[in-house]
Amino acid sequence: MVASTSLSEQHAVVIGGSMAGLLAARVLLNHFGRVTVLERDRIPDQPKPRSGVPQSHHVHILLTQGQRILEQLFPGLEAELEAAGAPQVNWTHDLRWFSIWGWSYQTSSDLNTHPCSRILLEWLIHRRLEQYDHLKFLTSTQAIGLVMNAQNTIVTGVQIQTEQGLDTLKADLVVDASGRNSALPKWLTQLGYAAPTQTMINSFLGYSSRWYQIPEGWEAPWKVMLIHTKPPDHRRSAVLYPVEENRWVVTLAGVGHDYPPIDETDFLHFAQSLRSHEIYNAIQQAQPLSPIYSYRRTDNCWQHYEDLQRFPGHLVAIGDAVCAFNPVYAQGMTVAALGAQTLDQCLSLMVQKQKTALQGFPSKFHKQLAKMLEVPWLLATSEDLRWPTTVGSTPNWQTRLMHQYLDLVVRASLNRSYVSQTFWEVMHMVKSPKVLFDPRIFLPALGLG
Repeated sequence: MVASTSLSEQHAVVIGGSMAGLLAARVLLNHFGRVTVLERDRIPDQPKPRSGVPQSHHVHILLTQGQRILEQLFPGLEAELEAAGAPQVNWTHDLRWFSIWGWSYQTSSDLNTHPCSRILLEWLIHRRLEQYDHLKFLTSTQAIGLVMNAQNTIVTGVQIQTEQGLDTLKADLVVDASGRNSALPKWLTQLGYAAPTQTMINSFLGYSSRWYQIPEGWEAPWKVMLIHTKPPDHRRSAVLYPVEENRWVVTLAGVGHDYPPIDETDFLHFAQSLRSHEIYNAIQQAQPLSPIYSYRRTDNCWQHYEDLQRFPGHLVAIGDAVCAFNPVYAQGMTVAALGAQTLDQCLSLMVQKQKTALQGFPSKFHKQLAKMLEVPWLLATSEDLRWPTTVGSTPNWQTRLMHQYLDLVVRASLNRSYVSQTFWEVMHMVKSPKVLFDPRIFLPALGLG
């Protein structure tokens, strides 16, 4: 493919049509003349589970920052969610959280989202993207390799397997958004490049989920219920999450190989064994709508593309293909949105600085992406490192000190509105964790104010 000096005349290919791939495709539309998304599954006409997204049966929380970014990318999406029956939740008022110290403080804030199933959210976004004339979905299509230039320095396309057979798709930029199972490290070594180093931290957490119909006439002073673990003895947690069509998704989790069962009786016994019986009491009154689904691949895994000294041109990775988090911390979709935002910003900056915008782009993008990933990685892994059964890293004195301080912040948040709101703004990635060291947080946490 002959390179153009204008991105508006170029073609970008996204490998993977889940959340990270869809959001990457949306921002690529701001810059490229054509965008193609490769997806192994067929896209259903209605919101239905796809075989390529087995975790879609579980709770997927879109944090406030994530919903705000999605609304910027797809204006009116919140109204579509509301029209589809997604409830509205104010995360400091409608969440009932049983923390290590007790029940959370409930107060109003601007941390609002429309909880929904991942199935519905991806379907609505896919429907929006189909409205763009210069975007194309190739479904039932799998990327099986990269096409390189004669010098083996620049990616010029993707080798694909379709229902009709093998083919080659030319591209000016390839974005790998194929998730945890990305083949990119293997492809790099096959091409004579080094694979990225990998950091993995695994608390051996597993979870099981079931869908319920909310009982008719149900009334409670909360919409979302979260029962937390309490290290080192209480390894079990749960979330009850409202979604469209007046349903609950209930996910039970256990850390350190304490996996929740998939048998109905044992599922209820596990719920009854939590530090609070609130979720157990709720689902005892509700009608089950689904089987019990289980998921256990929950390690935090970061492929450090930002550290590679040699990397093919016109190729980047994004989403879980770069950094996958323990899903129990509900960061994945919001980090995917932040990753797409980073991609958009990096492309805009390079267009401003140089005419041939893709020259040196992979290195610049991966370094910026890594900076964005530092905070969610710290939040997720530091929690997993509370458990002695966690492998991949050992908590140092700084991590232990942070655990102690965050526990004090949580305790102060139980009876102070400002501390509570600020804490949840950090958890929803609206504010930096640095704000937790403001005197208005620091002093109450230490019992001095």
